Amino acid sequence: MEKEIKQFINYLTYERNYSENTIINYNQELKKYLNYLKEKKINYQIITKDEIRSYLKYLDDLKFKNSSISRNVSAIRTFYNYLVQKEKLTSNIWNNIKNPKVKRKIPNFLTTLELEAIFENRDLETPYEIRNRLILELLFATGLRVSELINIKINDITQSERSIRTLGKGAKERIVYYGEYAEEILEVYLNTSRKELLEQRKSEYLLVGKNSIQLTRNRIGEILEEEVKKIGLKHHISPHTLRHTFATSLLNSGADIRSVQELLGHENLSTTQIYTHITNEQLRKSYRDNMPRK
Repeated sequence: MEKEIKQFINYLTYERNYSENTIINYNQELKKYLNYLKEKKINYQIITKDEIRSYLKYLDDLKFKNSSISRNVSAIRTFYNYLVQKEKLTSNIWNNIKNPKVKRKIPNFLTTLELEAIFENRDLETPYEIRNRLILELLFATGLRVSELINIKINDITQSERSIRTLGKGAKERIVYYGEYAEEILEVYLNTSRKELLEQRKSEYLLVGKNSIQLTRNRIGEILEEEVKKIGLKHHISPHTLRHTFATSLLNSGADIRSVQELLGHENLSTTQIYTHITNEQLRKSYRDNMPRK
């Protein structure tokens, strides 16, 4: 099975173009499963439903949260589907196994005042400060995942249309858009700051760092933390916080949920619907605060 896992990981990396973070997670989940099979001397090709139930109970006994078990089941199911696709198995028994129910957390997002505080910071004197402002503007304006942001190439941008072509999960291509604020800082960055950061080197990527190296997920996280400290915000803000804020801002402004689904690159509408819980709560609060006969 170790050989098959390696082939599967290569398939996700080179054929499906999955993000580095997703690849790492799949690898970890499958190794967890593999170690259990080795310990119990179970053949992965002829595993039974009873053996699968015992495995899930084993994870539960180890106090794994339902979200962790669900992630593990999803990774294994995808792996077995790959084996069927490659004709190494005739069917996938894991397709008959339901993921444990997971209580979905309401995504955290920035308030209007917090957004204003972030974007009112006018420290734009150095190439790094201009680049960092562009990162903030693009994350909020486009709703991109951080893995999508760091992989933007110059050729992916159509400035005349204020659009960016990106590859999301499963190598699914979509177009995202940005507004005037992002356009303004992008032009400054491309015409001055990026050239200074490259120091006559070449790179196909939009966002570059020291020695012209493409920025990493971790570095984007560090940059956000630095920006948050400047304005004194107390709570943690991640790239996904700005993605959540993008979605809730659109829905609060009356955008159609299916349009938001497309812009976010969600395969299923149910994933996008989590944001309606936020907008519904705001509607309830508005009602409670303003209804004269409560």
